[in-house]
Amino acid sequence: MTVPNSEVEARELPASGRAQSRSRFGGIDGSRVATDALALLVVPLVMVGVFSLPTEIKRAYAFSYTEPTVLTAFTAHYVHLTLDHLVGNLTGFFLLASLAYGLSLVGGRRRLFFASMATFLIAFPFVLSGLNLAIPRNAIGFGFSGINMALFGYVAVALVTVVGDRFEADTCRYLPALFLASAGYVAVHALPVSAASVGLASVALAVAIPYGRFAERHSTQSLRRTVAQALDTPVYGELFAVSVVVLLGYPFVGFPTPTPGGPRVNIYIHFLGYALAYTVVYVSLLADRSDRLL
Repeated sequence: MTVPNSEVEARELPASGRAQSRSRFGGIDGSRVATDALALLVVPLVMVGVFSLPTEIKRAYAFSYTEPTVLTAFTAHYVHLTLDHLVGNLTGFFLLASLAYGLSLVGGRRRLFFASMATFLIAFPFVLSGLNLAIPRNAIGFGFSGINMALFGYVAVALVTVVGDRFEADTCRYLPALFLASAGYVAVHALPVSAASVGLASVALAVAIPYGRFAERHSTQSLRRTVAQALDTPVYGELFAVSVVVLLGYPFVGFPTPTPGGPRVNIYIHFLGYALAYTVVYVSLLADRSDRLL
């Protein structure tokens, strides 16, 4: 699924206009970036448009766990009943979508980004709503957070993959360990302290650490060299640093610690969005890698 550099550029321009129409992303056509940005703006515009509807209509399109429908399984993910909820999800979308697109663009994986985005926006609402029925309760679900967490999962995979591709290092071997470590990180932060949460975090780290050390023994110098090159390379260094900060900090937003009397956040669907996206993108990359080897 890797997109050659020639496919990233929309067309060859005359030499006189070439420098002005290219963005700072190392020779990528700036007009293509502008077009993609406008396409991505459709998503927040839809959310704002839905929010402007009367409250009773918005509630009708939320997902009821006691009376689920196929229609509301999709529409609920674009419904917000309060301004704070909408602003929070819009902010998350702009941050995560920008990072995901930037990483994909500099790594020549623009096609993967838009294929994944289409999957997250169209297919994931049905999947997340359906899996949400596994926990019966008399409530309604709504909001874009599950899809934002899918974008978060994409950023995690894209960061490791794009840096590895750019500097010819086999960083993909670290992705399973990274996922397990992130699961432990989420369990420690988001779940109340209990035998179950401590046990989950311990199991995740118990598997992640030996796996990561096994991979490290085969590529310690290569990994260090790759990270150093990424940090020292314009654009890559900035994207790398910001992505790492987001990967460490965004779980505090996506998986807030429950507080008595505070808003009820569906931690389950947030983790589902992250885990499913991480898995889908990782498997897609493995399949693409196998095709290229064949």
